[in-house]
Parts: sequence; structure tokens; C-alpha cells
Amino acid sequence: MLKILLLEDDEVLAETLKELLENEGFDIVHVSSGEAALDITFAQHFDLFLFDVNVPHLNGFELLRLLRESDVITPTIFITSLNDITSLSKGFDVGADDYIKKPFDFDELLIRIKALVRKSYQSYTSLISVANFSFDIQKDELYKDNKFIKLSPYELHLVRLFFKNLDQTLVKEYIFEILNDGKEMSEGALRVHITKLRKIGLNITTIKGIGYRLASS
Repeated sequence: MLKILLLEDDEVLAETLKELLENEGFDIVHVSSGEAALDITFAQHFDLFLFDVNVPHLNGFELLRLLRESDVITPTIFITSLNDITSLSKGFDVGADDYIKKPFDFDELLIRIKALVRKSYQSYTSLISVANFSFDIQKDELYKDNKFIKLSPYELHLVRLFFKNLDQTLVKEYIFEILNDGKEMSEGALRVHITKLRKIGLNITTIKGIGYRLASS
């Protein structure tokens, strides 16, 4: 389940978006101030940020600037009533990936979210294939020979990471950072999850002393 941080101080709009996005299968964490958003990004991992601009304590532009300066590259969409070209330009200058103006159609927002998720996997389609496996980005599901493979939450997190970073070595520290999500995880537990993924047939290579890699071919 893809996790989205929603920063919106309009409680009615926030509750509406949260309900609609959860119905689409997303895990939504809602905060109403920029400071709360900043705090939670250092405690939890998110697949996408959905930020209003005019929020209390720390506005969306400043929040994203701080996150980008901290090397947080999570895809980000600004949702705002600001419609002047200066604000639009500032939003992209601080590191936004997309921008949608209020009032907006929910279907349009959903299209933009799904496009950004595909982009984060460096894919123009919702399906990424490796050997006889395929990972459906939109459904957040793994298939082998077109048959659904049931995974634990940690295993699904790992599968996402490997398919998002095909042919790249994932260092153990980075994996822990993503999987911990506020919880502790040992190297032994990580090895157990990797072993389970190998047993279903994923060709995950150990890079001794560094981490793991899933090859695209």
C-alpha cells in the first residue's frame, strides 16, 4: 500500500481527500501544519507528498525547500488556491514535481498521483517485469507467472524497493531507513525477509558487506 503524507489545514477538504484516496487503496497520513509535516517525515517513510501551500507555522514552499536540502527526494504535488505565475514558478523552484490548483477535480488529482508514482519507478506503464515476475505499481501487487503472490508488509516494502531500483545495489543502511518506519529492524530479520523472497524465485544477489541487488535480466 503506497503511503501519502497529506498536508492540509482545511479539515473538511482533508477528510474528503483522505477518504477518497483511502478508497483508492492509498495509506494516508494527514497533518495540518508545516511543522508537523516536517517532524513526521523524519520519523516515517512516504511514497508521495501532497502539500497545501498556505498552512500554519511553516508554509508548503518552505517545508519542501527544507526537505530537498535534507536530500529527501519523495515526489511532491502542491495543492493550492494560488494561481499566479510567480507562485507556480516558486513551487517548482523549491522542488515540486507537480502542481494542482484549487478547486480541482478528484479524478484529475488521482491521474497526477498515479503518473508520479509510475515516474518514481522510472516506468511509463503500471507493470514492471523481471523474468517471470511482474509488479503492478498501481495495485501494489507482485505476480509470478500471472499469479498473485501474497506478501507480508515488510516483504512488500522490499519488493517495492527492488523493483524501483532494478540493477542498483541497495545498501543495508538505506533499506533499514525505509523499512524501519519508526520501528527497529535487525540485520537478521532483514536476511529472513530476503530469504523468503528468494524462495518464491526472485533472483536477489547479496553484495557482500554492502547490501542487495535485483537484476532486471
